[in-house]
Amino acid sequence: MLKPDFEKCGGLVPAIAQDNKDGTVLMLAYMNEEAYNETLATGRAVYFSRSRNKLWRKGEESGNVQKVTSIFLDCDADTILLKVEQIGGAACHEGYKSCFFREITSEGEKVIGERVFDPKEKYGK
Repeated sequence: MLKPDFEKCGGLVPAIAQDNKDGTVLMLAYMNEEAYNETLATGRAVYFSRSRNKLWRKGEESGNVQKVTSIFLDCDADTILLKVEQIGGAACHEGYKSCFFREITSEGEKVIGERVFDPKEKYGK
């Protein structure tokens, strides 16, 4: 079976999460082989947190888990696309549906998303 080329990518492969219903790009994270295998086995998105240097089961703190509906690899097998059902309505730790809630123009930054939750209430930070 075809699988991501983790060796070519230094052990971490970019993984894009996309809403399976409306196509919104929700986030970009990274997967190592262990995260990828757990995602396949459980049907729940698992990533590798570079800042914490450990597996990150999406939603383990917030409850905003990602149920994987399908997995795609690009032609070079070095990028993963996950189509997901975003439970809780928000993929972003800042409380937005998508991590891509800012539009950058020559005039500056414009917030184009609406907050689904207040991160201070959810994470206590």
